[in-house]
Amino acid sequence: MAAPPKKAFPLRIDPALFAVIERGAAAELRSANAQIEILLREALSRRGVKVGATAPARRGRPPKAENPDG
Repeated sequence: MAAPPKKAFPLRIDPALFAVIERGAAAELRSANAQIEILLREALSRRGVKVGATAPARRGRPPKAENPDG
């Protein structure tokens, strides 16, 4: 099962701010995109806005299907 689709949109951001986000992301072994998402969730949480979590992508081999012949 693929990861749930995410909304894609262009983001215009100050280069100095993006550089700080990239450094923070690298320090936490994340992509800049994931870092921005976490920062947005933290900011919303501080404001008391609840954002529902999406189900994580399933990883690994899919379960074996039942075989009626075997």
